[in-house]
Amino acid sequence: MKKLFLATVVALTSLTGFAQKPSPELLNPTNHTLVLIDYEGQMAFATKSIDAIELRNNAGLIAGAAKIFNVPTVVTTVAEKSFSGPVFPEILEAIPNTSSYIDRTTMNTWEDVNAHKAITGKGKKKIVLGGLWTSVCIVGPALSAISEGYEVYIITDASGDVSKEAHEMAINRMVQAGAKPMTSVQYLLELQRDWARGETYKAVTDLAVKYGGAYGIGIQYSREMIKH
Repeated sequence: MKKLFLATVVALTSLTGFAQKPSPELLNPTNHTLVLIDYEGQMAFATKSIDAIELRNNAGLIAGAAKIFNVPTVVTTVAEKSFSGPVFPEILEAIPNTSSYIDRTTMNTWEDVNAHKAITGKGKKKIVLGGLWTSVCIVGPALSAISEGYEVYIITDASGDVSKEAHEMAINRMVQAGAKPMTSVQYLLELQRDWARGETYKAVTDLAVKYGGAYGIGIQYSREMIKH
């Protein structure tokens, strides 16, 4: 009987310990590099798979999340001065040091020497991608990074393309190659993970109020109406 009791305690302890250990598939502030690609006016003008306001808000969510959690981040542009123009204000707000941005001529970020060095130089095996357009500027680095052994995540609602079909086919192609899709709010909350983490709680909820759509309005409401 005593042996049975001890075995039960050990089993329950093991289960509890296992339940408390997060999956290595989950992102945290230190296990990945965020790469923001071509969030520029000219690229946005032809983006039709997502509304421009929603795209900007979602870009603001992920850039803001990276700032809050000090995530290693690379911002890269394409022909900024001659064609595509400056990055979205939401990116500039979170990452104002434009001298750190990497401008390219290549459509595939991975083929640019400086961008490749900046991304791989962060030393993270997980890479999170968001940007314009999904079928070109996200597919290229996603497939290239996967081929070099990196784990790639795509923030689907912070990316866009010239048509819904172009965007969806690009996502399908990357997922078939092993990339993992996620959304902008999911990215923010996966980094926070626990509301008891008071050091980032207010910044995260403030960011959600600003860019999180109906979710953010709900936070604003609860703060005012139930003082939560």
